[in-house]
Amino acid sequence: QVQLRESGGGAVQVGDSLRLSCASSGRTVGRSIMGWFRQAPGKDREFVAAMNWDGRTTYYTGSVKGRFTISRDLVKGTADLQMNNLKSADTAIYFCAADLRRGGGGTWYAGYFGQGSQVTVSS
Repeated sequence: QVQLRESGGGAVQVGDSLRLSCASSGRTVGRSIMGWFRQAPGKDREFVAAMNWDGRTTYYTGSVKGRFTISRDLVKGTADLQMNNLKSADTAIYFCAADLRRGGGGTWYAGYFGQGSQVTVSS
């Protein structure tokens, strides 16, 4: 089993920046893809960003491209999400995820999720 714990959430203003961090424990995440999902109030959980094990390939959902940057430390088993120019629409609970896979229809799935960290962006 992999345990994931997020940190760094909070309440900010539109246009501000925030950095989320994810620490893993238990079974090593190894070469699995790590990433982030989010769930806004009243909506389903959605994929945000992911990075493969060697850091050479990143994936972003369209609404965050150019504003969010994912990074990870393979040795430490951590994954961070730098979020810049935040918008009200980014308000959500953000979940760190490990063992991500993308289905044939382009939908992302994860084998493990953390408990989530609230990010609230107000104008």
